[in-house]
Amino acid sequence: MEQADYGKLLDDEIRAFIAETESYYPADAVDRTVAGQREVYDRMCRAFFAGYPEGVSAADSTIPSADGHAVPIRSYRRAEGHPAAAVLYLHGGGFVVGGLDSHDDVCAEICARTGFDVVSVDYRLCPEHIHPKAFEDAMAGWAYLRAATDAAIVLAGDSAGGNLAAALSHATRGQDRPPVGQVLIYPGLGGNIDEGSYVVHADAPMLKRSDMDFYQAMRSGGADVRGDATYAALWDTDFTNLPVTFIASAECDPLSDDGDVYARRIVEAGGSAIWLNDRGLVHGHLRARHRARRARESFDRIVQAIDSLGHTGKLP
Repeated sequence: MEQADYGKLLDDEIRAFIAETESYYPADAVDRTVAGQREVYDRMCRAFFAGYPEGVSAADSTIPSADGHAVPIRSYRRAEGHPAAAVLYLHGGGFVVGGLDSHDDVCAEICARTGFDVVSVDYRLCPEHIHPKAFEDAMAGWAYLRAATDAAIVLAGDSAGGNLAAALSHATRGQDRPPVGQVLIYPGLGGNIDEGSYVVHADAPMLKRSDMDFYQAMRSGGADVRGDATYAALWDTDFTNLPVTFIASAECDPLSDDGDVYARRIVEAGGSAIWLNDRGLVHGHLRARHRARRARESFDRIVQAIDSLGHTGKLP
């Protein structure tokens, strides 16, 4: 299977975004210590920070996880009106980097454009806290938001956060108030790493298959996690009764086929799911939404999906 030709697939704006990203967070960042990775990742996030839209405020607090750990959260609210729904947002970062600040402006913009309250969860990272700690903290965020509002709740997350959002959807579908929808942004869901996009885009800019191998080894801590749906939603054997699902994958990303396979399994089980494989985009393109037309249009579709799910429980 031939490798992708990124000279043809990527436009000038995306190539400029990649170069700017790598000036802060170089392609070999995974070869650094974990502390070193977090340092350069945080520096990159600060460089791309777009600020808060007018009228959005945020407040930090903590909630208890199942083992008593105090999980930091950040709650976003638009000044006017009564929100029709709430969003639980789970950030990306390979389960190793990221936190409340890394996706701060993304959450603020979702809040501003939908009018929904947004709660971002600072789940524990590995290698200090291996699976299932991140999942347990995400569940704590779900329990908190479910108790805090009677409004409909949409789950959303990018990359590692998309993995966690999907895991929550599987774990909560038997509850009397399950999520009305899930919006997964270039998620890693546990697909077959020996075929499809994992091979064609093994050396993609922004995320390589070797990077994923590193993150998976860190997250599992060497434990045998095969078949654990809280680790990877595609490892579940039951795809019925899941919330309405919108998946925005990036064409130039080894993870892109995960979204396709997951959406098809939901539909085959009688559910509703839409998978979009955004052409000419790369993993992490949320940060390019103010720099590149394709990324901006993708973010528009993501926000529209969240908005529609929160208001109607359906996709636009």
